[in-house]
Order: sequence, then C-alpha cells, then structure tokens
Amino acid sequence: MAEGYLKGRIRREDIVTAAVGVYAEAGYHASSLREVARRAGITHAGLLYYFPAKEALLAAVLERRDAEDAEQLAAPPGLDALCRLIELAGHRADVYSRLAGEAVAADHPAHDYFERQYAAARRDAVDSFRVLAERGELREGVDPGYAGLNLVALMDGLRVQWLSNGAAVDLAGALRFYLQDLLTVPLD
Repeated sequence: MAEGYLKGRIRREDIVTAAVGVYAEAGYHASSLREVARRAGITHAGLLYYFPAKEALLAAVLERRDAEDAEQLAAPPGLDALCRLIELAGHRADVYSRLAGEAVAADHPAHDYFERQYAAARRDAVDSFRVLAERGELREGVDPGYAGLNLVALMDGLRVQWLSNGAAVDLAGALRFYLQDLLTVPLD
C-alpha cells in the first residue's frame, strides 16, 4: 500500500514539474494538458487521474511555488529578508512572471492568487524597510511605503524585461543596486 502511495506522489510531482516547464514556455492559456502529459511521460488519461482539470494542475504548480518560497523567505523583516527576496526573484523569473502577467485578467484562475501574492510581497517589503528605518539603516527621507512598493514594481518590470531578453538583464544585480542606493549600510 505504501509503495503505491509513494509512486503516486512521485508521478504527481513529475506532472507538476512538466507543467512548470510548459507554463514557462507557453503560459497557462496557451498550454495543454496533453503537452504536459507528454512531457511527464504519461497518457492524457493518466494525467487526468491526478489532475482532473487544468485549474487543479495550475493550483498544484502554485502550491509548489509557495512551499519552496516559504522556506527561502523565512526571515524576520529587515535587510536579510529583502536580500532573500532579491535572490529568489532571480530564480523565479520565467514561469511565475509569465503566469502573473496572464493573471492580470480578472477571469484568470490564478488572478486572486497573484493579488494575494503581490499584497503579501508589498507588505513584507514595506515591513522590512520600516525595520531598516528604525535601525538607521535606511537613508533619511526614504519612505518605507514607497520603497517597498517600488521594490516589488521594479522586480516585476525587470522580470518582464528578462523574459524578453534574459542575457541583457541582470535582474538580481539591478535589484541589489536599487536596494543599496536606499541604505546607509553596505550590502554583503
């Protein structure tokens, strides 16, 4: 019994991994469950056993992202949290930027998910900039609210440029440059 359960979990993870690749290339709307199944090495019917709807597979992709990000972003507000966010932004530029762009439409199945993600990112960035201001590590006159909002906006804009021409955009480097310009202390 346990062996069957393990095989099912492995198969499910293989499907999610294949979906991440397909979504990175084509986005959600232009992707097909048949292509995901092909890349996962199973039949379309086999994929439907694990994910009976395209929306269920999208939810699993986003759940995986949340699980991976939670571990990476686990830091109290402050400079370390902002540095972790910048590091993570460079690793997530492909599939999630494409999905976030599509999810601007209110009828997209991930629209509410990305609204919550953006709200949390802004809140966390603002909280970190407030901590930096309290510690005297933020330049005088820098508003933590705008600094947090601008960091998230800059991150998204750079991701879009990276999607167009990744070789021309040092996403993490540009974000570190922005952050350093706001600080009274050096970034490590």
